[in-house]
Amino acid sequence: MLDSFEREIIYLRLSITDRCNLRCRYCMPDEGVPPTAHDDLLRYEELLRVAKAAVSLGIDRFKVTGGEPLVRRGCTDFIRHLKALPGVHQVTLTTNGLLLPPLLDELCAAKLDGVNISLDTLDNAQYQQLTRRTHTADEVLDAVRPCAARLPTKVNAVLLPETADQLIPLAELAQTLPVDVRFIERMPLGTVQTGQATTAAAALDRLRVRWPQLKPISEPRGNGPARYFRAPELMGCLGLIDAVSHGFCDRCNRLRLTSTGLLKPCLCYEQGVELRPLLRDGVDDTTLRDAIRAAILQKPAAHCFSQQENITEHKSMNQIGG
Repeated sequence: MLDSFEREIIYLRLSITDRCNLRCRYCMPDEGVPPTAHDDLLRYEELLRVAKAAVSLGIDRFKVTGGEPLVRRGCTDFIRHLKALPGVHQVTLTTNGLLLPPLLDELCAAKLDGVNISLDTLDNAQYQQLTRRTHTADEVLDAVRPCAARLPTKVNAVLLPETADQLIPLAELAQTLPVDVRFIERMPLGTVQTGQATTAAAALDRLRVRWPQLKPISEPRGNGPARYFRAPELMGCLGLIDAVSHGFCDRCNRLRLTSTGLLKPCLCYEQGVELRPLLRDGVDDTTLRDAIRAAILQKPAAHCFSQQENITEHKSMNQIGG
């Protein structure tokens, strides 16, 4: 389906929980956030019903997110049922990786199409400082390696002031493993941010010093907005997601569903269409499809990340859906 600006909407991010086993500083405030009551979360059968209605409108690619989606019991079964829906083209997962290794067999059996693993630093002490937990970056790497051997795998790193020296070490994962490493500009949402984050353009300059033959490629590497680059020495690609400094709103193809059922047309604004009341009231498929269509038509022309006073979304990323 096309939105009001003639963009084709084909991609839906499904958050299945706001809970997480980490407390990343750019995602949650120091004091944490109150967990959502279980009854307020969409049930798996409700999420599948939304997905089925979305497919009828041409949305056939889904990303399962959280919080940390693997903390929710039954996540792998949900992925299996989602992938089996008629018309679904692709299902991928975003995770911090800590719970991934024992579930990898189940996820492969569910025919998961790919995994994005969040990792902002390879320094164990810094990882603990950023996540406010005792887990280590080495534990995440112990998930990246077997995952990359079995599924298309991307490593996602947010560009943070304190991890500037980690840019090249993280990028070098694409030299030793068949993974794409993507660097994401930090979005001005949720908790108060301090320090001047690195822009994608500055990151690219540094990457080109390390890999002088780094060249842009045009082949698609996923459903999102990343710009990808390849060098002869790399097994995978390097990607940049510059939503803040440059934006990609003219080709945005996505909606986001929060774990409580708010269908958001844009990450930057609090507006959306509440689907949970409709699902709990037992509306028919036509009414549900019309609600999703309404959210698509509400999609704004662009975000306003460069004008923070106009941002109306103030929830933490774990509540929105990462």
